[in-house]
Amino acid sequence: MDTPATDRAAALAAYHAAHVVNCERCPLHATRTQVVTGSGDPNAAIMFVGEAPGYHEDRLGVPFVGQAGKLLDRLLEGIGLTRQDVFVANVLKCRPPENRDPQPAEIAACQDHLFRQVAIIQPRLICTLGNFATKLLSGRADGISRVHGCELATSVGGTPTLLYPLYHPAAALYTPAMRSVLEEDFARIPALIAQVDESAPAAPSEGVPAPAEAPVAGDPVQQLGLF
Repeated sequence: MDTPATDRAAALAAYHAAHVVNCERCPLHATRTQVVTGSGDPNAAIMFVGEAPGYHEDRLGVPFVGQAGKLLDRLLEGIGLTRQDVFVANVLKCRPPENRDPQPAEIAACQDHLFRQVAIIQPRLICTLGNFATKLLSGRADGISRVHGCELATSVGGTPTLLYPLYHPAAALYTPAMRSVLEEDFARIPALIAQVDESAPAAPSEGVPAPAEAPVAGDPVQQLGLF
């Protein structure tokens, strides 16, 4: 069901309060400092989805506040945007110990929170940052090194959208040569938004299902980290 723009902030806050901030669906609740729900504009046309909170995010309760977050800020600035113009979230809402990769059972337990966020915000463009977000929201096994910069008309949680896979900013920190690739892919975002504004994505793929009443663990996803 579509949520009117004027009600999205309230709907998102209500969902977070009722279902996310005290979530105990997986063992990560026992080691977190706090849940990192997401931040930005609930009426944003663009949503960025990363992997999971890290050390700084776990302490502050805000996604992408470390070095990767600073790079994300610079990339947004390069296309005339700020954090206040977009919504930023993660696949997992709690930090995995020692910043390890998300485990399949954790993704299965937490994915409905992300799908509900998408259903409320109704972004016209979702930029997935890295493998975990890309595989979850595309419903495909292709790795980020193969599909980055290639948009896909799809549906996420019952919401038609354009999916745009990008390298995770942390990958550019680890491998500086990737930064130019990330900048080139980011440079296409304004044109993609203009494209979806002109016409709805045609014949979207089946995509991922709408949120279920309770998460059901599926087959393990291949864990390839940020690359």
